[in-house]
Amino acid sequence: MSASRRSGTTDELGPDEPERDGSDLLAALLDGMDAALCAFDADGVVTHWNREAERILGWTAAEAVGRRGFAGWAVRTADAEEVEGRLLSAMQTPGRQVHEFALLTKDGGRVLVRTQSAAVRGPDGKPAGLYCAFSEVHTQIDLERSIALSEALFEDASWGVVLVDVDLRPAVVNAHAARALGIGRTAVLGRPLGELLSQGVEELESALTHVLAEGAPPAPAEMWVSVRAAEGEKRRCWRSGFLRLASPLAEEPVPLGVGWLFQDVTEAKQTEQEAALLRFRANQLHRAGRAAAECEDPEEAATVYLDFSLAGFADHAVIDRVAGGAAAESGGPVRLVRAVATPAGPPGPSLLAGKAGLPIRYGDGHPALQCVDRVGSVRASASASASADSAREWAESRQWPPGSVHALCAVLRSRGRTLGVVTFLRGAGRTQFERADASYAEDVAVRIAAALDLAGTVERE
Repeated sequence: MSASRRSGTTDELGPDEPERDGSDLLAALLDGMDAALCAFDADGVVTHWNREAERILGWTAAEAVGRRGFAGWAVRTADAEEVEGRLLSAMQTPGRQVHEFALLTKDGGRVLVRTQSAAVRGPDGKPAGLYCAFSEVHTQIDLERSIALSEALFEDASWGVVLVDVDLRPAVVNAHAARALGIGRTAVLGRPLGELLSQGVEELESALTHVLAEGAPPAPAEMWVSVRAAEGEKRRCWRSGFLRLASPLAEEPVPLGVGWLFQDVTEAKQTEQEAALLRFRANQLHRAGRAAAECEDPEEAATVYLDFSLAGFADHAVIDRVAGGAAAESGGPVRLVRAVATPAGPPGPSLLAGKAGLPIRYGDGHPALQCVDRVGSVRASASASASADSAREWAESRQWPPGSVHALCAVLRSRGRTLGVVTFLRGAGRTQFERADASYAEDVAVRIAAALDLAGTVERE
């Protein structure tokens, strides 16, 4: 039937236009296949030979079609009987038969191929021939390796693997990634990343968009994210690698999405950060000790220790001394006198408060007074939900610089006596003080206390 008749039109074919049948369509399909294909009739004569077969072996369709079997041209004569017997046996066996053997190329070389052959049945159901699809063994092995690798990544990999589509939604996830995201493998599919992550999602989506547009980055990237888990948000650091996925079937690369591989390195990063922080603080104390050793006035040495300790640690600090030089042994009320304070405005060196000796009117339960009573560190913070005005009132009521929302008080002890309290303060842009911060503050307090004790001894002399 002509094309116009098949489409339902009444146009007549031109006088020179031939009547077409299905043979040209079949030829186009055979020649467009990625696998080599040949077919035999019931007598073993080659009836079809596509372009991929020509590419692999070098024999053209004109040279191959019409030959009986492979003997003497595509297979060595010594091997022909065995090869043809294995191929033709597919006409008597249901299903497909898979074999491997060597074929000859037109230039005399040998190619190891893997074949799949199956019978072609006639209208009466009897074998009318067979078809044989074949490819080079190394190509088949490469394909099988790719499939095996893909299956292993999405089943057994010890790191997270997520296939993200062009809409930046997970399309496939492996078991490790599902556990990291705190959700089932099927539940995560198709959901926006913002529903899975509360923090870090913008950075991740930006990275995925860049990979879709520009390709894979040259090195892995470390990203801090907060995962929305049933037990609450979890802060994690993922070392991530990205690969742009493109369809191999298109003439031009068509993006299929991004392969995102990640590994949780939270503990390693935290350990690394803690080690770096300890090194920095130890270096600061070392520098402060050397600078304080050059001060003639012990009180000035105390301010040097205070100034060096603030770097990367706190925004402000104050030193309150116990009135009378040391806390009374009787356990009576303690009066504190401001001795040193950092500038409340622009950064600068700490300032001595002078010799007036007027007590600071701290209210009951003030963190500095608690620090003296406990002879230990005390941490305090304004409410996380407090407004700016409430936070300001919280700082003013404790006679701390405006903007202070976190405080850490460390007791000043020397020769078995409590000399005062040093208070470190942080603004809203910083996190609250942790236990490790208290240890550092106590190290600084020991040095400040020694300097103030020496200052008192010098005054008495």
